[in-house]
Amino acid sequence: MRKLLHYLWASPCTLVGMVAGAVFLAAGGSARMEGGVIEISLPPRMQHTFLSLGAITFGHVVLGISKAELERLRTHELEHVRQYERWGLLFFLAYPASSLVQFMRGKNPYWYNHFEIQARQRSAGGPDHSVQAPRALNKPEHKA
Repeated sequence: MRKLLHYLWASPCTLVGMVAGAVFLAAGGSARMEGGVIEISLPPRMQHTFLSLGAITFGHVVLGISKAELERLRTHELEHVRQYERWGLLFFLAYPASSLVQFMRGKNPYWYNHFEIQARQRSAGGPDHSVQAPRALNKPEHKA
């Protein structure tokens, strides 16, 4: 029953992923179910030209540039699925808000986003020491 509630709570976000995934499939991509999550990858001819990121999650749908990339990033993206299960539709506000806060602090909005840090920590099974933002991605901090 609890899992059903998680699916229902995240369903508006999953619907967004299904619409985006339909575009991937119409272009010749492929889909599969993995642990209750729909993974959709681009067709090989588009894998090097479409996304600059490896994968993106919307509810219980993960869109990735390739099957190999989806497999490589699975534990990280599954943490984002759990975040959608906790936050539901509010995740569409919370995630960019976290990025905006980091941007306003002069930090890289992706690498320092609370939800990305959490996903890196939990997918690595420990503190976020293994993955650090490259120095070049950060704006120089100004000291007063």
